[in-house]
Amino acid sequence: MGYSGARGGLDAILAAENLVRGARDHAPADWLTTEQITGRMRLAVDRVMGEGSLYHEETAADALRQAEGDVIEATHLVRAHQSTMPRLATSEPIDPDEMVVLRRIVPAHRTPDGPQLLGRTSDYTGRLLDRGPDRSATVVAGAEHRDRLDRHPRRFSEWLRDQDLLVDNRPAPEDAPTEPFDLARHPARPPAPRSAVLASMARAETGSLIGTWYRSIRGTEGNLHEVTLGEVRHGRLPLRVRHPHTGNPVVAGHIRASECEAIEDLDGPEEDRSRFDVGYGLCFGHNERKAIAMANLDIACRRFGDREGLEQVLLLTTDGLDSCGFLEHLKLPHYVTFRSMIDRKRAVRGVDGQLDAVAERNAEPIGRTC
Repeated sequence: MGYSGARGGLDAILAAENLVRGARDHAPADWLTTEQITGRMRLAVDRVMGEGSLYHEETAADALRQAEGDVIEATHLVRAHQSTMPRLATSEPIDPDEMVVLRRIVPAHRTPDGPQLLGRTSDYTGRLLDRGPDRSATVVAGAEHRDRLDRHPRRFSEWLRDQDLLVDNRPAPEDAPTEPFDLARHPARPPAPRSAVLASMARAETGSLIGTWYRSIRGTEGNLHEVTLGEVRHGRLPLRVRHPHTGNPVVAGHIRASECEAIEDLDGPEEDRSRFDVGYGLCFGHNERKAIAMANLDIACRRFGDREGLEQVLLLTTDGLDSCGFLEHLKLPHYVTFRSMIDRKRAVRGVDGQLDAVAERNAEPIGRTC
C-alpha cells in the first residue's frame, strides 16, 4: 500500500489489482486446474515448494496460477500462507539411504555399485522447440517395478571411503549438534552451523544459488576449481512423525527430493592432498541444479568460506524473497527522500557558489591611490 498516501492512491491500487484479476480470470473455461499445473508444470511446482519451504504440490500449483507463472511471487504467496499455519508436529530425521531412487547418475565412475538410472530427464536430448505434444512418444512399461536393490543402490562415496580416499569431516560426538537449525523460528546469521547454511541454500532462489556457485568455482584468482559430481539422485523419502498417543514414529507420507554428493580435489597447503572432500546437497522436489550447487558450495564454504565471506553471502543474499523484496520496493514512491536529496544538492551548490564568490573577491588586486 505504498501509494495509498498519494492523491487517489488507494483507488489506483484497487484499480491495478482489478486489472490483474480481469486479465487472469476473464475466461473461466480456460482456467488452469490444479491437476494440470502439478502434472504438466512439475518442475516449476517443485521450485515453489522448495523456495517456499512448504511441501504441498496443490498449494504450490495454486500459488503459481495466482502469480501468473511468476515463481518468486508464487514463493511469496506460499511463505505467507505457511506463516498462518499451526505447527502440529516435528518430523523425525530422515535417512537419505531410505530413498526410493527414481533417477541416479554417477558422473565420477563408469561402473559404480548399482545401476545408472537416467529416469525422467531431457538432459540428453537436443534443445529443439516442440510446438505440440509428441503423439509418437511411448511409455516404458514396468519402469517403476525394478529390483529393490536398483532402487536403493550403494553410494559412490561409500566406495571412496572404503578406498580410504575421503577426509573425515564429521564432528566429534561431544561437538555434534543435537538438533538441526530451524530457519522458520530463528534467522541465520554468521557464524552459523553447517545445518543453517544447508537449510538456507535449500530454500534459496535457484538462480541466485547457481550464480553464487559459479562465482565460487571460478575463484577470486580466476582459476577454475576442480569439481566432480560423485552422484545425483532424485527419489521418494518417507516422512515420519511421532504418534501423539503411542509415541512411536509412523510414516505420515512421502516427499520427493533431489540429492547430490560433489567431490573436490584437495590441493591446499594445509589440506590432505592424498584424499578428496565431499559436499552434500538435498532439496525438495526434482531440482537437480539446486542440489548440485548446494553440494559444491558446501565444500567451498568449508574450504575458503571465511576468506571470501561465502557464508555471509549464502545466509544473507541468496533468499529470493529478501533480494526481490528489496528490489521491488524501489518501485514504491520515494519522492520525499529524493526531494530531500535534490535540496541537499542545491544547498551544496549554493554553498559552493558563495565560496567561489568569496575566492574571486579575495583574488582581486588591491587598487592604489595617488
